[in-house]
Amino acid sequence: MPVKPDSSAKAKNPFITGYIVVYNAVLVAGWALMGVQAVLHLSRTKSIQGLYNAVEMSLLVFQTCAVMEVVHCAVGLVRSSVFLTGFQVASRVFVVWGIVYSVPESRNNIGFPLLLFAWSITEVIRYSFYALNELNLLPFIVKWLRYTLFIVLYPLGVTGELLCIWSSLPTVKAKKLYSLELPNQLNFSFSFYYYLFVVMLAYIPIFPQLYFHMFGQRKKTLAAVAEGATKKQR
Repeated sequence: MPVKPDSSAKAKNPFITGYIVVYNAVLVAGWALMGVQAVLHLSRTKSIQGLYNAVEMSLLVFQTCAVMEVVHCAVGLVRSSVFLTGFQVASRVFVVWGIVYSVPESRNNIGFPLLLFAWSITEVIRYSFYALNELNLLPFIVKWLRYTLFIVLYPLGVTGELLCIWSSLPTVKAKKLYSLELPNQLNFSFSFYYYLFVVMLAYIPIFPQLYFHMFGQRKKTLAAVAEGATKKQR
């Protein structure tokens, strides 16, 4: 969850406000760069092969930067839930480092470009929303995009994530990646292969809750905008 304005006095501190704006602006630039890199690669090669290599550094750096959002919540720069923010950030970081970075086979299917473009568009809009809102310069179109495009982008991103995880399974099983077998000094075993099945099954109850929560937020936010416009006309 990107850094968003806090109505408390602390958020009105010009240094904190400046930091929040710069943080979000840097992430806007980072995700926009990723989108451009992806488009250039696809236009040149007409293939998804090598797409990961074209965006690797940008993806690893800017997605990992999202970890700072958990810190922002923990120290009180924003009022978002540490638990909810941590969960959202951890899921993305897991897909990037635990799957796409660790298992090359997960990059060469349609799932990777799906998640890449869904994430890039979503993050450019979302981080722009929070940066502009902090500056009291938020235009209606950015707010509308923030609470409308998720209808398509969220399912596309989730589909991409699941396809990448699924395509990694044969390699994870064959190489016993990140797994621990008995006997060992800890007397404990762990199968990353079966853990990935648990992760994929977890999408079933979690995705609908988050998705329909966004619909609720959309209705609430756009209704408030419409109400404000009606009052101005009176």
